[in-house]
Amino acid sequence: MAITAQMVKELREKTGAGMMDCKKALTETNGDMEKAVDYLREKGIAKAAKKADRVAAEGTTYVLSEGNHAVILEVNAETDFVAKNAEFQNLVKEIAEHLLQSKPADLDAALQSTMANGSTVNDFITQAISKIGEKISLRRFALKTKTDNGAFGEYLHMGGRIGVLTVLEGTTDASVAKDVALHVAAMNPKYISRDQVSEEEVAHEREVLKQQALNEGKPEKIVEKMVEGRLKKYFEEICVADQAFVKNPDQTVGQFVASHNAKVTDFVRYEVGEGIEKRQENFAEEVMNQVKKN
Repeated sequence: MAITAQMVKELREKTGAGMMDCKKALTETNGDMEKAVDYLREKGIAKAAKKADRVAAEGTTYVLSEGNHAVILEVNAETDFVAKNAEFQNLVKEIAEHLLQSKPADLDAALQSTMANGSTVNDFITQAISKIGEKISLRRFALKTKTDNGAFGEYLHMGGRIGVLTVLEGTTDASVAKDVALHVAAMNPKYISRDQVSEEEVAHEREVLKQQALNEGKPEKIVEKMVEGRLKKYFEEICVADQAFVKNPDQTVGQFVASHNAKVTDFVRYEVGEGIEKRQENFAEEVMNQVKKN
């Protein structure tokens, strides 16, 4: 049976084992997922297998910069309690330092890269799972660079619940970049400026707005003017340069950075657990169920 990359990925998610170990296990078991899990467990590789089917939707974001390079990442755990644990926080910091130094191309490369302690990032996390007792995962990261005439803005909201990294050019004032990061955390824009919005998205939004206006019974001769006005409002909602600056709503973010002879060239905003389907569980009931089992 042909072993696909998707099968390897699924087995790795189930067991926390490395990609090559997962591929070998699937090969040895002719692609049988359950037997492959058992194979890895028998080899002592899948130490964290029993944690793999849990949902890790808590955790923290983290931002770190050094010189002209910076990284932002999200590391997940199952509970907010563990996310606030000093051991978990140290793990996140060590991973961030490693990513900033090694600059891996993507998440797979990051997980298989070797840290200063000699273990891969994946093994380092697996060891932490065994010790802490919860599923932990490096969900995503982004590496950014700036010029010597630029500044990084680093902001963590609610202890890392939301993390933002901004890149400005034209100023070396980190406080200006941090103010923009604070704004991004609060307003969650999608783009820097309207020229980044695809023609397809603009056309789609224009058609939606047109139908809205027609459904409101507006005369066709004024619909186009209404649509352009509402489209301008749409850009103000999704483009950071057009948004009213949270610290001074009388000016836009674009005007604020321009007053410092700068412009926003990039930003990343991570919110812990966004997009992850969380299980609705009653913690007290879970504890009681465990008590009954014992």
